[in-house]
Amino acid sequence: MNSKKILIGILLLVFALTLAACTGNNEKTDTKVNDKEMNMDHSVSAEIPADLKEEENPKYKVGSKVIIETSHKDGMKGAEAIIVGAFDTNAYAISYTPTNGEGKVENHKWLIQQEIVDAGDKLLKPGTEVKIMASHMEGMYGAAAKIDSAEPTTVYMVNYKPTTGGKAVENHKWLTENEIKAK
Repeated sequence: MNSKKILIGILLLVFALTLAACTGNNEKTDTKVNDKEMNMDHSVSAEIPADLKEEENPKYKVGSKVIIETSHKDGMKGAEAIIVGAFDTNAYAISYTPTNGEGKVENHKWLIQQEIVDAGDKLLKPGTEVKIMASHMEGMYGAAAKIDSAEPTTVYMVNYKPTTGGKAVENHKWLTENEIKAK
């Protein structure tokens, strides 16, 4: 009887350890200082803020094929993309500390006017402290941030296949006109 209890105990322990290993957190836990190195899943909802206005005459129209010329994330630069949205707004590069305990993110591009709590409609100045209401990345929503740079511009939402391979990214938010070129 004792040997059965010991065997059952050992089997339960092995099962528990196996289950714990399978359900562990697969995110990167090391501190990073920029978006390219953080664990980001840029495939997000196509939902946009209600007060965000479509650009009436964008340089790149919805459905256009473009080449991404920036590297917000590994595999972006040189990737072919399709424009799925073009919007007239103010875009901000920001620095913030994620709410999930990850290290500080420097110069995150881009957060738009409509993703800042009580931002109003005027361009905010660099150095302004704001609260984020966007979730481009885990730990972003609700975080306090400082504006590094600001510019009125057209921002684009795109779908692309990373040059590094892997899963296609849908509804990446945001790219500016100078970060893409016609294919």
